Amino acid sequence: MNSQFGYENPFFSMMNKIVDCFYASFLWIVFSLPIVTAGAASTAFYYTIHKCVRGSRGYVWQSFWSAFQSNGKQMTKIWLLMLGIFAFLFTDYRIMKIAMGHGKPFGILCYGFAALLLFWTDWCMYLFAYAARFENGIKDTMKNTAIFVLLHLPWSVLVLAVLAVCVLAVYLLPPLCLLVPAGAGCLYEIILERIFCRYMPKEALDKERM
Repeated sequence: MNSQFGYENPFFSMMNKIVDCFYASFLWIVFSLPIVTAGAASTAFYYTIHKCVRGSRGYVWQSFWSAFQSNGKQMTKIWLLMLGIFAFLFTDYRIMKIAMGHGKPFGILCYGFAALLLFWTDWCMYLFAYAARFENGIKDTMKNTAIFVLLHLPWSVLVLAVLAVCVLAVYLLPPLCLLVPAGAGCLYEIILERIFCRYMPKEALDKERM
């Protein structure tokens, strides 16, 4: 009787996961609203998905808040740098797009800047997850994740595809904004952990599985 209605019951376990997904998504949205804190919030969000939702270890709020505090300062600096890079790329893209519309031959460079904007998007996704899993300085974190995007290009394309589907889903059905982020986070965790595990010592991996 206890096992049928207890938390070990598959139904209740699944419902608990869904509640955790809603809660994690809610926290990510709220903590990202100031924009400046979006980088730290996304890092805390990935950590929470990895530890609580996928790993079934700990509690959502405690995990999120702990990761937000520990990564807040560095990830805010990194996020501001990434916003600066985005502003530069997007401005150049728009300028080249206008130039192409006026028949200027160099306007074709807008396609190059569009590709760089896609690279920037992938780079951000890797950054948030990497910062949640590894302790490095700003320079090494940004350099390593940029390299990962290029070294694991097929996975990077998949990361963009997942993001595109999620954005479309929320656009078509806005209430999904409280569930889609966690769903995407779980998919990203599956994808990115396959990559990160290649660069983690066996002792660290064994410790996590205990």
